[in-house]
Amino acid sequence: MTRNIRKIEPLLTKLPSRKRVAAYARVSSGKDAMLHSLSAQISYYSSFIQKHKGWEYTGVYADEAVTGTKDGREEFQRLLTDCRDGKIDMVITKSISRFARNTVTMLEAVRELKNLNVDVFFEKENIHSMSGDGELMLTILASFAQEESRSVSENCKWRIRKRFADGELVNLRFMYGYRIVKGEVEINPEEADIVQMIFDDYISGMGCNLIARKLREMNVIKLRGGTWKAERVADIIKNEKYAGNALLQKKYVEDHLTKSLVKNNGVLPKYYAENTHPPIVEADIFLKAQEIMAENRMQNARKSEVGRYPFTSKIACGICGKNYKRKTRNDKVFWNCSTYLVFGRSCCSAKQIPESILIDEINDLLEFEEFDEEIFNKHIRQIYIKENNSLEFIFHNGKVAEKNWQYKSKSESWTEEKRQLARDRSLERGNQLCEQQEQ
Repeated sequence: MTRNIRKIEPLLTKLPSRKRVAAYARVSSGKDAMLHSLSAQISYYSSFIQKHKGWEYTGVYADEAVTGTKDGREEFQRLLTDCRDGKIDMVITKSISRFARNTVTMLEAVRELKNLNVDVFFEKENIHSMSGDGELMLTILASFAQEESRSVSENCKWRIRKRFADGELVNLRFMYGYRIVKGEVEINPEEADIVQMIFDDYISGMGCNLIARKLREMNVIKLRGGTWKAERVADIIKNEKYAGNALLQKKYVEDHLTKSLVKNNGVLPKYYAENTHPPIVEADIFLKAQEIMAENRMQNARKSEVGRYPFTSKIACGICGKNYKRKTRNDKVFWNCSTYLVFGRSCCSAKQIPESILIDEINDLLEFEEFDEEIFNKHIRQIYIKENNSLEFIFHNGKVAEKNWQYKSKSESWTEEKRQLARDRSLERGNQLCEQQEQ
């Protein structure tokens, strides 16, 4: 029997798949010319991709005013995420330096995309990352791009340091009490009044914590928002710019890749320029504030020489989580929540606890006859002062114990020694009255 075989052709022809293509663009400055360049790049790539018949346009990812040496570029990270999600087959970018100037960062990104079967096309260098010699060429060219970045950075540093040496204010953008108008430093009258009040209060004897609390109660708006704290008040008091002078090169860029600013602790020269801009406070007021601050700093240093107390960093607030601080009042020692000390009861309602009661509760818990700091540190890792006079002890072995405390009544705290002292004082007052009557 003859076998008949008939081929049946498909009615629908398979359509060729379109390559999903995106573009990445970046400029490293927020200047108008750069932003215009970025806009031109976006328009160019949008048109370029959509005109290609075999490509499907998936968008342009663009970072504004972000250096290519950093990994925190939002649009770049979004591009990588979309590639990982399988939304993109090819990425087009202008050049290696636009993609990344850090060789390691660039190669890591390209290799990851290569493993995801995503091609990266560098238009200026005419290199596809998926090609056979693509990675070798990228490694060589990226090294040149990184060296170019270092060279540009060094040139910028030299120019800025030259301006410092000439006594010019450089990169002054935001400073409470001042405003920058067309490159000129002008006084902001409303903020200047606050600055003057801060200096006057400090010289009159108010501490930074009290001044910060006063500013919060006055609802004074802090530059860039946030809450007034003692540290910010201290920064204003010790800033020479409020006297119309400027200490230049306090910080410098340590590394051209990270662009991070570090404090200049003698690595580079500093320049003190006088009369660089209008002062808000008089020179003698500023100097007086510096003298007071220096004296306070010396007193704090002398106090720190005494050493840490047994409960330092051991006691924490069970309400806000901040550490408790040791305070002395009328020869009595108390431990208070640092939030309460700075911001008051409105921010934290934690109670203070007398150190004597704390020691009694610890002795009772650990069955001490007398407090032993060494054994205490060996067993107790943390103490939380909670609401309703509750103490929570956290042991190093994970054990947790709770105790309630209360202030001692007068009868409990009225020792025989104190009774005798009271009798002596009463007798002394009686003798003084008799002497006055006889006179």
